Amino acid sequence: MNSPATRTPISVLIADDQALVRGAFGVLVDADPRMRVVAAAADGAQAVTLCAEHCPQVVLMDVRMPELDGVEATRRITTRDPAVKILMLTTFDLDEYVFGALRAGACGFLLKDTPPEELLNAIAVVADGEALLSPTVTRRLIEEFTRRPEPARGPLRSLDGLTDRERDVLLLIGRGLSNAEIADRLHLAAPTVKTHISRLLAKLQARDRAQLVIAAYESGLLDSA
Repeated sequence: MNSPATRTPISVLIADDQALVRGAFGVLVDADPRMRVVAAAADGAQAVTLCAEHCPQVVLMDVRMPELDGVEATRRITTRDPAVKILMLTTFDLDEYVFGALRAGACGFLLKDTPPEELLNAIAVVADGEALLSPTVTRRLIEEFTRRPEPARGPLRSLDGLTDRERDVLLLIGRGLSNAEIADRLHLAAPTVKTHISRLLAKLQARDRAQLVIAAYESGLLDSA
């Protein structure tokens, strides 16, 4: 097995309509030996095209861009290649586009003023197959969307195949708790929490933790809690 020093760098595409932001993120990412920038896009349409050309592992995707916004670009990219991990970047922690981005296949989101170390860690986390959702922001996000009436939400997603414990775990995921917080709240070992999450992913046909948050919302579980 390769050591961290010899592991192939994580390939990253940066999509942002501001040249200064693209440049700053590019310098930051390229300075980290774990990763490298393979392309930069000035709008969503370019992001879709460059993703097809360069096949990056991770995309740093601005939510608001001309030509094609980050949500639609995310949907097109993940439809074509579900293996691409997309990390949304937003100026506001309750950006109106964030929930749509998660639904479109994004692995998570960060504020643009996130400290550099956290941004780099986020890239590494999503490249490793994990979703990245700030617990605090996720709680506020879900609270906001469950508070609003949404006629377009459609029929409630069924949770009939879940055990009571899996429902408990899903509820806490939907509330934005981390694995450690879930383990503490339910008095479970950390590996047990991971096992429950793996089963939830399989039973709900969810790609990642972000989609489990959506499932918790769409099932009405958060409404009744």
